[in-house]
Amino acid sequence: MVGTVQFGALAACIVLFVPMGLAGYHLSRNKMMFFSGALFISLAIGVHLTPYFPSVTNFVSSFSSSVVLENRSSCISFLHEIVWDVQPSIKVDEKTQLLSNVSSEKSWTWEKSAPVIACGFQKLGPSDASDLLNESWVVVAGDSQARLFVLSLMGGYLFKRHSDYQTVIEKIGVKLDFVWAPYTANLTNLLMEYKRNRQYPDVLVMGTGLWDMLHINNASDYGVSLGNDGPVTGSISIQSPHIFWLGMPTLIKSVLNTEEKREKMNFAVRNAYERELFESKLLRQNGGPLLLLNINSLSLNCGGRCTVDGTHYDGAVYEAAIHVMLNESQQRL
Repeated sequence: MVGTVQFGALAACIVLFVPMGLAGYHLSRNKMMFFSGALFISLAIGVHLTPYFPSVTNFVSSFSSSVVLENRSSCISFLHEIVWDVQPSIKVDEKTQLLSNVSSEKSWTWEKSAPVIACGFQKLGPSDASDLLNESWVVVAGDSQARLFVLSLMGGYLFKRHSDYQTVIEKIGVKLDFVWAPYTANLTNLLMEYKRNRQYPDVLVMGTGLWDMLHINNASDYGVSLGNDGPVTGSISIQSPHIFWLGMPTLIKSVLNTEEKREKMNFAVRNAYERELFESKLLRQNGGPLLLLNINSLSLNCGGRCTVDGTHYDGAVYEAAIHVMLNESQQRL
C-alpha cells in the first residue's frame, strides 16, 4: 500500500513538474502570463496530489472539531459564574403604618466578563425550556435539596415531603419524576432498576449528602459509597444523555434550627463530605460522567439573606441551578 502511494506520487510529480517547468521558463518572459501560469500550476498540483495526501483533510477536520469541543468545554466551566443582587424588601402595614414584613428581593445574572459573554448563556423563558425538554423524561432523585430543585422546576407547586412524586406536563409532553432518595444506597437501587429495565431518563439529576450528614454523620462511609468501586459510581450508566450531581449548599451554623444540626452539620463535617465527593470519580471534572450543579457556589454567593434555616435556600438559588442545567444541555446540542 505504501509503495503504491509513493509510486503514484512520484509519477504525478514527473508528469506535472517537468512540462510545467519548461512552460514556466517561457512564461517568465511575460509577467502577466507568468503569474497566471503560476496560479494554474499551483491549482493543478493541488488537484493531482490531494488524493495521495488525505491526512491533510483529516487533520483540518479533526482540528476544527477539537476547537469546537474545546470551546464547549470552556463554556461549561463558566456556567456557575453567577452574580447576585439581594435587596431588602420592606412592607408597611397600611393601617398601622408599621413595618409588617422585611424580606429580600433576589435576582441573579451571569457575570459580565468577556469569556462568559462569549459563551452566550441566557435565562431561558418557558418556551425555550419547553423546546429543550420537549418529550423528555426528567428524573430528580435525592434529599430535600432535590425536592427544592423540583419545586423550582415546577414553578413552586408543593407536594408531600419525604415521598416520591410523578407528574406529566401535558403541554410539552414532559414526564417529571421526583424520587425521595436521601442516601446513596437509594440512588444505587434506582440506577440498578433503570439498568435492569433498560430504560433511562433523558435528564437525570441526583444528589445526597445533607440527610446522610445529619442521620449517619460518617464522611468516610459516604465516600466509600461514591468512590471508584462504590455502588453509585459502579451503577451509573451513560445511557442518559444529560446527567447531573446536585451539590450540597453552604451551611450557615448561626441559623441552623436544631441543636443536633448545629452539632453534626458544622463546617468541618460538611467539608469532609464534599471532599469525599470530589475525590470520587462521579464528577465530570474528575473524569466521571456527572456535571456538578454547584449549589454550594450559588448559595454562598446569594448569602445568608437567601435562607431561613441555614440549609434550605430560597427558590432563586435552585432556579439558577435549573438555568445552569438548561444552558449546559444547550451547549451540548
